[in-house]
Amino acid sequence: MARYGSKALAQELRARLRVPVVVGPMFLVSGPELVIGCSRAGVIGSFPTLNARTTGILDTWLSEIRTALAQAPSAAPYAANLIVHSSNARLMDDVDLVVHHKVEIVIASVGNPASVIPAIKGYGGIVFSDVASIKHAQRAAEAGVDGLILLCAGSGGNTGWLNPFGFLAEVRAFFDGPVVLAGAISNGHLVNAAEKAGADFAYMGTSFIATHESMASAEYQQMLLESNADDVKLTTEVTGIPSNMLRKSLERVGFKPDKAHADAGFSIERELQAFKAWKDIWSAGHGVGGVQNIESTADLVERLRKEYLMGPPSEIR
Repeated sequence: MARYGSKALAQELRARLRVPVVVGPMFLVSGPELVIGCSRAGVIGSFPTLNARTTGILDTWLSEIRTALAQAPSAAPYAANLIVHSSNARLMDDVDLVVHHKVEIVIASVGNPASVIPAIKGYGGIVFSDVASIKHAQRAAEAGVDGLILLCAGSGGNTGWLNPFGFLAEVRAFFDGPVVLAGAISNGHLVNAAEKAGADFAYMGTSFIATHESMASAEYQQMLLESNADDVKLTTEVTGIPSNMLRKSLERVGFKPDKAHADAGFSIERELQAFKAWKDIWSAGHGVGGVQNIESTADLVERLRKEYLMGPPSEIR
């Protein structure tokens, strides 16, 4: 079997971080303030370009992030997230801005990343692709991505369904580049465990919703504090593809999360329509029970670092 990816790249990126964490891009949650806070604290921050509702706003956001991080030479890199699905009419306009600002890392989501790879690599950028199956991972590797983000069961928002151990093992059979593991990772002990299981980085989202720098409402953050894994519901009702959402937020707006729904399939139109819904329907992963308080990004990363250095759960009992 052909092998893909560079081990050296994972080592180079890891050396620039205080903790091997990529903070996932979250709809209506991740903006410049959260990205800047993450990168300054020493982890990779990211945001969906579609969170900037126009390309003009996106241009402003990218300028703001670049200016802020230029004043912090030790800051970690950040990533812009592109929806590469064929229904995204704004994709190439967003790509042009990413190229103009020379964003170091691009995360390609919901589709084949092949269409954006030449432009990103043309200026020396790095392309990660999130994948939910072995087939998707192989296709992304063959297309030439630099890193893979494995969306496993328990990830918040649009999610995967595979067990992380099985997924990691099969991907490592053909991919040597950076691998980011996503799914219910809520503390530094679990970041350490993900690394020991074969991942290079952990993908975290839910914990960072509950930070002062996130764009999440106070009500959303309070619901996180009051929730555990039993309160997370897998549904296709919001985005058209499987997504993990907080049951209470679904019920509050009249969704019936126990009702059977056919997979409607992803489209950018449906996702954009869901923006309105996302204001009242909130995502979370299975690690939501680990969210205990609202804190600054800097304090959260410092806690993650201390926990990470203590080792995985088995070593602290």
